[in-house]
Amino acid sequence: MFNGTLFKRTFLSGYKILLVFICVMLMYFLIIAGMYDPKTKENMDKLMETLPKEMMLAFGFKDADSSFAGFLSSYYYGFIAVVFPMIYGIITANRLIARLVDRGSIAYLLSTPNKRVKIVLTQALFLILSTTGIYIIVFAAGFLASEKMFPGELDLNAFLRLNVGALLLQFAIGGISFFSSCVFNDTKNSLLFGAGIPVGFYIIKMLSDAGEKLEGFKYFTIFSLFNPQKMVSGEGAALSFAVLLAFAVVFYSAGILVFCKKDLAV
Repeated sequence: MFNGTLFKRTFLSGYKILLVFICVMLMYFLIIAGMYDPKTKENMDKLMETLPKEMMLAFGFKDADSSFAGFLSSYYYGFIAVVFPMIYGIITANRLIARLVDRGSIAYLLSTPNKRVKIVLTQALFLILSTTGIYIIVFAAGFLASEKMFPGELDLNAFLRLNVGALLLQFAIGGISFFSSCVFNDTKNSLLFGAGIPVGFYIIKMLSDAGEKLEGFKYFTIFSLFNPQKMVSGEGAALSFAVLLAFAVVFYSAGILVFCKKDLAV
């Protein structure tokens, strides 16, 4: 249940956006990774102490172990590796279904010998594979760059857990955005919920990280399932992976089911 022509067309219409996000992700990785060494980390920790603690915690800049992976978990995977792919997923999910319906392009696709289920599965697969591609490139290029700059310093298993955890988080977020894109026939409402819910979850995550008084908020956001510092140690990683994957499966499946049964009149 896959349409190669549609997948190619979707890729050609969106690859520039994908490349921009990949380049931005790699640029920040190289900048942050290049700042690492034990002495530099101590200086950065002292700099962070001069800034409001609550603000630093809210943006994911938490104390981590002195390892290279620990450094990356705080300064890269605490914010950059989460927020930028989330923005990409929100934009792309809206373009894949809701924009086609809003512009009437879906009528052309349905006039071909393709069933709804094949169309929506192809679009879902594009979002999943393109998001996966971002993290594969970050993992591969990041590892090679790290070995070049600091040979033997990066714990490969910890680095892999960081990327797998971040990827599964994006699957869950993408599932929400894709579901919204399938539910609504216009881009306005698709973005309202497809972007509003993930962004709302992230704001709740920031509040829960900002201080002990608001820590209980962590139970109301899926972002709590991805703790970069715990990914480095491996603590609870398997359970987090399973829950995030289940969350993604539920929302992608629900979106596909809704699209196959909905009235496409705009």
